Amino acid sequence: MFTGLVEEVGTVVKLSPISGGWAFTIEAEQVLEDLAPGDSISVDGVCLTVVHRNHSHFTVQAVGETLEKTTLSSYREGQKVNLERALPVGGRLGGHFVQGHVNGTGRITLWQQRGDNFYLEIQLPSSLRKYVILEGSICIDGISLTVARLHGDRIGINIIPHTAQVTNLGFKHVGDSVNIEVDMIAKYIENLLKCSGGAGSDLNREKLKQWGY
Repeated sequence: MFTGLVEEVGTVVKLSPISGGWAFTIEAEQVLEDLAPGDSISVDGVCLTVVHRNHSHFTVQAVGETLEKTTLSSYREGQKVNLERALPVGGRLGGHFVQGHVNGTGRITLWQQRGDNFYLEIQLPSSLRKYVILEGSICIDGISLTVARLHGDRIGINIIPHTAQVTNLGFKHVGDSVNIEVDMIAKYIENLLKCSGGAGSDLNREKLKQWGY
């Protein structure tokens, strides 16, 4: 489990083919403090397992569906990536609950500075649009962000200078693909409605509304 609060931006320094996928060696500093083989780490919002670590780098591997559903297959040496260690028990939850299970990729359609702040617009896959609401949380490349605007299948997000400085957003351009993870609560509610729609069920949209969903 993660929070979507990026700890640092690392650099992919080596890509190595493995059976069915790739190994990524990433240069970092802060996240290496207590990182060990077997630990989970979020790389651009993708939960991966550390398989090797030394004083300046760590290595993760990705295969199969992980490569198909995320931007990892397009990585190149020199790529800047957002990094976050797993949330420790008792740790502060400053963003929102992020699993690191990417639901799909979106495309940046607008990325511009507006005064001291920035504005990011992303086109979502049509299959994910239903899970997104105004002022709701969404995870973009591992960053916990708040939806400020909805227009069709596009979402608009206001970015403060701090977020732009401490993440890899400063290296992004219009047309770039990004990893998307929608708020898991929306998917749980959808599943509850599907599974509880039979005869005799008292779970419905009105009941969920009463409960505050």
